[in-house]
Amino acid sequence: MTESRFTILPDAAATEAFGAWLAGLARPGDVITLSGPLGAGKTSIARGFLARIGLEDEAPSPSFAIVQPYAPPEVQMPVLHVDLYRIEEPEEIEELGLDEALFDSILLIEWPERATGRWPEALALTLTIQPDGARRLTAEMPPAWEARWRSI
Repeated sequence: MTESRFTILPDAAATEAFGAWLAGLARPGDVITLSGPLGAGKTSIARGFLARIGLEDEAPSPSFAIVQPYAPPEVQMPVLHVDLYRIEEPEEIEELGLDEALFDSILLIEWPERATGRWPEALALTLTIQPDGARRLTAEMPPAWEARWRSI
């Protein structure tokens, strides 16, 4: 059973700050999915996350690379920033080697709906754009995340 929570992120700075806060909770083996329409802030969350763990340059969107890896010493812990937007067939996901990466990495996955049901224990974040331009972030968290979320 998962617990659902939501918050309003008023602007891009708040969206990146949320990503930085989230990085303080994450650990290798975690999968964090980021859903929402184009321009909703998925990559902004990833950028805040990566900045918090030491990335000095701005993280590019992995839209064309599909998988953008980050590893020490560039960052404090290994992260794969994944964008499944261009994935058309489930078999293509197998070729990315994401399941093997879970042994020592965190997966930040944009457009997880291209792989529905693949990561049932993921922290699932969904962003929607509000009429005033703010973002509503809904977090569906499995039990493993509930205690961490409350610990802050």
